[in-house]
Formats: sequence, structure tokens, C-alpha cells
Amino acid sequence: MGSKLRKFSPGGCFSYVYLIVLSILCLFPLLWLLVSAFKSSSEMLANPTAIFPKEWTLENFKTVLVTLKFTVNIKNSLIVALSTTVIATFISALAAYGIVRFFPKLGNVMTKVLITTYMFPSIMLVIPYATVMSVLHLTNTRISLVLVYMSFSVPYAVWMLVGFFKTVPIDIEEAGRIDGGNRFQVFTKLVLPLVRPGVVSTAIYVFINAWNEFLYALLLISSSDKMALSVAVKTLEGADIMNWGSMMAASAIVVLPSIIFFCFIQNKIAGGLADGAVK
Repeated sequence: MGSKLRKFSPGGCFSYVYLIVLSILCLFPLLWLLVSAFKSSSEMLANPTAIFPKEWTLENFKTVLVTLKFTVNIKNSLIVALSTTVIATFISALAAYGIVRFFPKLGNVMTKVLITTYMFPSIMLVIPYATVMSVLHLTNTRISLVLVYMSFSVPYAVWMLVGFFKTVPIDIEEAGRIDGGNRFQVFTKLVLPLVRPGVVSTAIYVFINAWNEFLYALLLISSSDKMALSVAVKTLEGADIMNWGSMMAASAIVVLPSIIFFCFIQNKIAGGLADGAVK
């Protein structure tokens, strides 16, 4: 028997229409940015409200990538963002698992202490971080950015992952230990697959924050060959005559990696919630 058709519901129809309209409103600025990157600067100034260009061109991307050499800045941001994501996610997963399994009574207190670090605005920590990096001789290095970004990402990531690790039944881990697995094997082969959605969500959060961060990338890096992409885009505003085509193309380049990164791993969020238990 085929599935029965759902009964028409005015409330349900209104909900779908409302969500569609809301999605369009949320996506429109992004779509307008991406489409405008293919307009010439003259066309953008002549008719800035037009959505689609009369003539599509890649000249803006050629200017940004070849003439302005944004490929170097893209490489720098990718190195820093991916390094921060991998290291911070791994450390946070170990820390969250340790809090849940070895310090269950103090877990809530510890996570609250960690999350209080977000009470302070990042601008307040500029001088301490700059001093520490100077003492360690890490100023004007990508390592300094990775360390700074990890100090902001790890506390919040631990707080996020603690809630996911609490949902893992202890019986599954005990069964794994009975089957001969050590603590690390149980953690990697049984527990991590169960909390995969949380790990992926944490990785997305860490990557986007590291990719888009501007303040410390501006203050800790002085060499143009190590400059992050977010800072390079900001330098376009300093031109005597604003080239809106180049600005739109550069902004599109900033936005696209986050979207691609999310699309690449979003299937991991919903998949395999019970894979560890099956194994």
C-alpha cells in the first residue's frame, strides 16, 4: 500500500510558506553578494540594485587572485583554520570525555568555569596575548594565531561536547572493555562514533571562528606574506577609489570556504548516531 496523502492543514501550509519566505530573506544577502562578484565595477555603480548582471565576468576574481595575490592570504587562513580545527576538536573531545567519565560530580562546575572565559571581550586580552607571544618569540607567526584561537575555541568546544558525551551509555563502554578493548580503543571506536554529530558541529564552529577572525590576525601578523584573508579584504577599503567588484569577489572568497566546509561534512552530523553500538 502506498503512503496515504497527508490531509490539508491551513496551519501546516502557513508554516511552510512562512519558512520558505524566511529562508529566502536569509539567503538573499548571500546570493546577492555571490552574484555581484560576477558584475563589472561600472555596471555595479550604474545600477547597484540590479540582481543579475547584464554581462557575467570573471575579471573581479582574476584581479583579486592574480593581481592582488589573495591566493597567499587564502593559504594562510586555511593553514591556521584547519590546524586550529583539528587540534582544538581533538583536545576538546578528550577533555569532555575525561570530565564526564572521571569527574562526573565536578563536571558541571568545571564546564561552567570554562564557559565563563567568554564573559570577557577579546579586545581585553590583546595586550596579554601580545606580551606572551613576544616572550615566546612567536609574534608574526601562524603558530601564534593557532594558539590564540585554540584558547578561545577549546573552552566552548568542551562545554558543547560534555552534553553529547553524557548521552553515551556506560554499558556500551563496559561491553567494549569486556571484548578486550583498552580505554583509548573504546573511546575512538565506540564513543566517538556515537557523538559524531557533536564533534562535527564543534569542528564547524571552530573552523568558522578561526577563518573569520580579524582582530588578532591584524595585531599579531605584520608580514604581508603571512596575512590572513580577513585582514587582506579589509585592506581593500583603504584604496582611494573603492573597487566594488574586487570587494565583492574578495568577500565571496571569504564566505565560500565556510559554506563548502559545512556542505562537505554536514552528512556526518545526522549519520551514524548508533554506529559505535553496532560495532
